[in-house]
Amino acid sequence: MTFSANPRPGVFADADRPGRFPPASMSDLVDRPVRYDLAESTCPPLRLGELMTPDVLARLDTIEIGYGTSQGDPLLRALIAADTGVEADHVLVTPGGIAAMFLLALSVCRAGDEAVVASPCFPPARAVLDALDCRVTAVPLSFDDGYRLDVDAVAAVLTPAVRLVSLASPQNPSGVGFTGHEVRVLLDRMADAAPQAVLLLDETYRQTVYGDAPWPRSAAALSPRVVTCSSLSKSHGVPGLRVGWLTATDPDLYEALRRAKFNTLISGSGVDELLAAEVLRRQESILGPRRAALAAALTTLGAWAGEHRDAVEYVRPDGGALCCLRLRPDRYDDDAVRRFHDALAERETRVARGSWFGESDRVFRLGFGHLPLPDFAAALDRLGEALRAV
Repeated sequence: MTFSANPRPGVFADADRPGRFPPASMSDLVDRPVRYDLAESTCPPLRLGELMTPDVLARLDTIEIGYGTSQGDPLLRALIAADTGVEADHVLVTPGGIAAMFLLALSVCRAGDEAVVASPCFPPARAVLDALDCRVTAVPLSFDDGYRLDVDAVAAVLTPAVRLVSLASPQNPSGVGFTGHEVRVLLDRMADAAPQAVLLLDETYRQTVYGDAPWPRSAAALSPRVVTCSSLSKSHGVPGLRVGWLTATDPDLYEALRRAKFNTLISGSGVDELLAAEVLRRQESILGPRRAALAAALTTLGAWAGEHRDAVEYVRPDGGALCCLRLRPDRYDDDAVRRFHDALAERETRVARGSWFGESDRVFRLGFGHLPLPDFAAALDRLGEALRAV
């Protein structure tokens, strides 16, 4: 099969497989900017100049632009290890958290193996498994139950053929987290029903907390069956560096992941990894202002949701710069839901549709960390206008 750079309509009409990944409307977040983007789930972006101290400039001036190691920069891995409670040799640096998910799925799953995901979820968490021809069972978490983890529902679909159970805490899109007790109970159930399965915990939003609240402990050291992934994209506001990581305390699994990285990526960018280490060295000063800004934005959002409770329902997040709202079914029928999203587009405003994550479009993800507070308030005004317009 030949893929044209600019295929004519219908050129793949007879092809069995024009590609492994489905269309992704979520790519609009990076490809189609809008004036008021409430769909974005990052904290305010860090500017490169904020990292360019004389010491950093001197190190960049002398860095050799060659291959790095397959594991990643030693200093960067040590900083990640100190934060997650594991050894540096348990940390594998990846180009973003999404690559970490891919490497794990590639390493533990084969075509026909079973995998379990909690839904709604970050779209690539499911798409990667589908692309590998896994048999994926999505366990629905309910808006009405506040998207809390239903351990019994997850355990009910476990079988000896399951190789991967994929969760996120806090979740994307809801921002709702799972407790350590819930995770330990799930691990016990997995040991009985799916003894060869690995539990992936995506901790990308773990350090995105509000005000003076401490961030939760990582689950990285909880069990050799646990693999965690994270990145600098969300909490730290540096998605442009493309630096993430995996933790795996099982030595055989870690080696399989390292080999997978080498055979698909070889190594990461030494420049990115140097700057990423600087971000982590200074993360208290970077995260502090963002925690304060998030607390203020969450207060603003809570007040807005209260004022519009006749139109929308709201699940308050435990962490992350994101949450879920739902258009009230007793007020908005399915056609009104469509007109609501159209009305937002007319106002240069966007939310993340629920269908991106495996939910109904009546539910939408709203990000409250990306925009400066005055712009965030203006975006909420436009959201209210759209609700009234339909």
